[in-house]
Amino acid sequence: MSTDGRGPIETATAELATWLAGAAGEPVPIGPPRTDDDAAGLTLWPMDLRPARQTRSSGAVREPYRFTVRYLLCASGPAGLSGLDRVLTAATSDGSYPVVLEAGDTTLWTAFGTAPRPALLIDVPAQVDHPTPAAPPVLRPLRLRQLELRTLAGRVVGPEDQPLAAMRVELPGTASATRTDPDGRFLIVGVPHDPAQPGPVRLRLTGRGLVLTAEVDPAEPDIVIVCAPPTH
Repeated sequence: MSTDGRGPIETATAELATWLAGAAGEPVPIGPPRTDDDAAGLTLWPMDLRPARQTRSSGAVREPYRFTVRYLLCASGPAGLSGLDRVLTAATSDGSYPVVLEAGDTTLWTAFGTAPRPALLIDVPAQVDHPTPAAPPVLRPLRLRQLELRTLAGRVVGPEDQPLAAMRVELPGTASATRTDPDGRFLIVGVPHDPAQPGPVRLRLTGRGLVLTAEVDPAEPDIVIVCAPPTH
């Protein structure tokens, strides 16, 4: 909706009608083509809605939904012809609105129940705006603190303390990953640590038909992770 409460089609119609009044030199009524013999002048009628290329949204902000409104600008009588001339000249001069010379289809006029007459099709871009969600107010002063970085060192073993080599050990959600050496040892550097909220670190291990997670104590100088063989 626009700031004055009008929808996108109503807004596009009002803006086009304002431009047409300046181009034609007189107001252009909005309505279907006139069928009475005494009618003269121009009429404007929204006839079709057409899809437009959309922009992919990302994050919390949603892109507007875009479409095109196609209008029929129809001339009746000599006065309508002169007005149509002025509109066509203005449209092709300033490029404000693209016009399409494809309104001569007889089925179109049959649908309106009137005789064919000179007319223009005008395409007007429109969009449905999605309001951006309001951010919650900040009630406390902003505090910045730097997290410590720790190194996790340890071993991955199987039953009877057998070293497991070539096991992938990774910190989920980060790019930190390594593989165990022939002695089953691993080393992961740059692990964030918050002294105010100490807690275990979750690691993901894959290899040898195993996929498992283990929670380890980052303060432990030599972490030992025991991997049980898969059960069948």
